[in-house]
Amino acid sequence: MNVNEIRTRYIEFFKARGHLQIPSASLVPQNDPTTLFTGSGMQPLLPYLLGETHPKGSRLVDSQKSFRAEDIEEVGDNRHTTFFEMLGNWSLGDYFKKEQIEWIFEFLTEEAGIDPNKLYVTCFIGAPEFDIPKDVEAAEVWQRLFTRSNVSAGIADIGSEEDGYARGMKPGERIFYYDGGKNWWNRGKTGPNTTPVGDPCGPDSEMFYDFGTPHDPRFGTHCHPNCDCGRFLEIGNNVFMTYRKVAEDKFEPLDKPNIDHGSGLERIAAAVNDNPDLFLIDVFKDVIDLLGHFSGKSYEGKDKRSFRIIADHMRAVVFMLADGVRSSNTARGYVLRRLIRRAAQHAQKLEVERDQRKESMLNRCASIIIEKYKAAYPELSSEETYEMITNEIWKEEKQFGHTLENGMKELDMILQGLISDKKAGEVDDFSDDKPQKMSGEQAFTLFTTYGFPFEMTLEIARECGIEVDKRAFEELMEKHQELSRAGSEQKFKGGLLDHSEQTTRLHTAHHLLLKALQSVLGPEVKQRGSNITSARLRIDFSYGAKMTPEQIAEVERIVNEKISEELPVIHSSLPKEDAEKLGAEHEFGAKYPDIVSVYSIGPKDATADAPQFDHAFSIEFCGGPHVSNTKELSGHFKIVKEEAVASGIRRIKAILE
Repeated sequence: MNVNEIRTRYIEFFKARGHLQIPSASLVPQNDPTTLFTGSGMQPLLPYLLGETHPKGSRLVDSQKSFRAEDIEEVGDNRHTTFFEMLGNWSLGDYFKKEQIEWIFEFLTEEAGIDPNKLYVTCFIGAPEFDIPKDVEAAEVWQRLFTRSNVSAGIADIGSEEDGYARGMKPGERIFYYDGGKNWWNRGKTGPNTTPVGDPCGPDSEMFYDFGTPHDPRFGTHCHPNCDCGRFLEIGNNVFMTYRKVAEDKFEPLDKPNIDHGSGLERIAAAVNDNPDLFLIDVFKDVIDLLGHFSGKSYEGKDKRSFRIIADHMRAVVFMLADGVRSSNTARGYVLRRLIRRAAQHAQKLEVERDQRKESMLNRCASIIIEKYKAAYPELSSEETYEMITNEIWKEEKQFGHTLENGMKELDMILQGLISDKKAGEVDDFSDDKPQKMSGEQAFTLFTTYGFPFEMTLEIARECGIEVDKRAFEELMEKHQELSRAGSEQKFKGGLLDHSEQTTRLHTAHHLLLKALQSVLGPEVKQRGSNITSARLRIDFSYGAKMTPEQIAEVERIVNEKISEELPVIHSSLPKEDAEKLGAEHEFGAKYPDIVSVYSIGPKDATADAPQFDHAFSIEFCGGPHVSNTKELSGHFKIVKEEAVASGIRRIKAILE
């Protein structure tokens, strides 16, 4: 089966069991400033897993587009990708462990045709220190299903991943208990002790496919399902969302436990093919064949890593562009730019020609990907979308060509200095000389100032007999990334720096401020950025002139008036079209799912059952958090600074005294 067939079978399988299909959310998260991209199937559904009622009911199924930027450097092996699809089915307080395990076993073995002898599963060993029991129920259901299929199904306690490498697996064992480091789900770090207070959480049960490849002892003495040697591939996870953490040492059962299941579509395809190389599934194979044809190189040769990087990165680029991301030097745009440039670099390494837009190898790859996915994702099927994607790729590819040219000039100067008047291309043999070394700082400058990839610096220097101080470069990069992460935490939770009480109060005040600005300066005022900490709020907004003292005073008066009126703050989930008809404020150009999260402030008698949008003071697309009533702001709102930050963009900083 190809990827489209597996996706269709999965969705139809769960639709036949009472699930309603929901569309994939955008790769650009709606109302979630804590992350740049949608990185999991559950991310768009988190409000409903926390107790909100989903408009489509309690049984849902989808295939969610996902992207994980942290995996960029890992791409090149046989299993890591940046973009992936997560097949998901959800029970919001409906069915639970027994039904979920039985159904997913049936899907994998009967619909996908996977040999049950190749499947291994893990369960939670328990956490006595928190009074959380061993998940005997899940293990027993799995054991019954395997036994019914005439598959040996011994149960074994492992514990930690390290314990697994020490103990290994015994003949006949099929079901393995691991600790919270492996079989506990919560947001952030894994394990009951690291679960944030207030969050939902619970044990999970993961499913692994055994490719039967020999164990590589570099990863540990013995193999086990969670071994990283490549024999086992995790193909799905059943999360049994059972608890909410109410204190550092206390968990309480949820009134309505949920099922959150996710299976990697590409990984299931690899299991169906019984081949551990994800890049041999159909959605990648045609791209790899194309690259092989035009480069004259073999995928099975020394350039396999370049084939994989181009195939993965171009698929991610197509979906990111379709969801509205554009190349830039910051945030999502920087990730997109990095993917295109890295793919271009490896296309150059394969010696694939780059001449004009229509003949660009990256665009040819993009065309194949669009063709593969347009049936499942109709937004890719229009001629306008195709032209936009190929134009953006070519524009970035052409610009990167200039970057490489400038970087090569600088690199050539560095190398000439190191090899004493001889050009890099004229140096054939340094066997009799002590290897000369390029400093980490020189390589770092090439990367940060000229955008010249470090991999290319290493390769070209090596050809000239020059060693590069890789350790020093990595230390400089680590410091650079720490600074970037710190800035991202300020900006991209900014939104919100955190979810503390004071930050939450200022977030609600932010809504009041935007509406007050529109009331005083005109409805054309739109938000163009925000950053909220526990000390102050900051809003960037479109307006072409400096605000007068009178305008500032009037905005303050309106906000403080609404605080004193003690208006309820109501959260609603609405069809996107209905929210737009209400005039709800939302980010210009952003893509939103069919169902959106909306916060309205006022009127006085508004309730969750009757928000009375027609009389609300403020209505915005937003994911929260907010206070429940403006009286909780309990302070005097004051604008402390108003300034220009760009042409036509003003910035206000404000506090609650």
